[in-house]
Amino acid sequence: MSKPMHDTPMLDELESGPWPSFVTGLKRLANDEGKQYQDTMVDLLGQLELSYQTRKGYWKGGTLSVMGYGGGVIPRFSEVGDQFPASREFHTLRIMPPAGMHYNTKIIREMCDIWEKHGSGLIAFHGQSGDIMFQGATSQQVQESFDALNEIGFDMGGAGPALRTGMSCVGAARCEQSCANEQKIHRMMVNAFLDEMHRPALSI
Repeated sequence: MSKPMHDTPMLDELESGPWPSFVTGLKRLANDEGKQYQDTMVDLLGQLELSYQTRKGYWKGGTLSVMGYGGGVIPRFSEVGDQFPASREFHTLRIMPPAGMHYNTKIIREMCDIWEKHGSGLIAFHGQSGDIMFQGATSQQVQESFDALNEIGFDMGGAGPALRTGMSCVGAARCEQSCANEQKIHRMMVNAFLDEMHRPALSI
């Protein structure tokens, strides 16, 4: 049996306006019967409600990476994990998008399936760094998730003390103003600076 939902009167208020609410999306995941992340999302909502009540954030950082890498994971450990144990760890993987943000539906479905199996089901296309943000994994799930994403051709982006991920516009694929091969430039830049993204010299 899944965890009962926490009372979230302040979060509920965010669903009352005319615009779509992120709270509704989190609740949908929390009510996703039989999914391994269901309890995590229930406690995440509980912790978020507490943050709204106290006006304090309860996430602290740390050090976490996948085998052979020094960057790419945003570690989030809860300071109130005793109250909300299912969301005690809620790490984010930053994954490099393809040049020009070119996807097909098959690859997007594969990514969603991986994150539904190994993570929280919560994905952002794209974070402010340009990466695909796979949000909400335990320390153990981080490596499992990356292995599965790497298997379908994706690599870590930059996080922590690492050089941030490069981005390119869609370029000649859709823009008549294009005057360069944007995807080739992007690939060349990534190749040139890959070590600074994956094994940053500034990390300790």
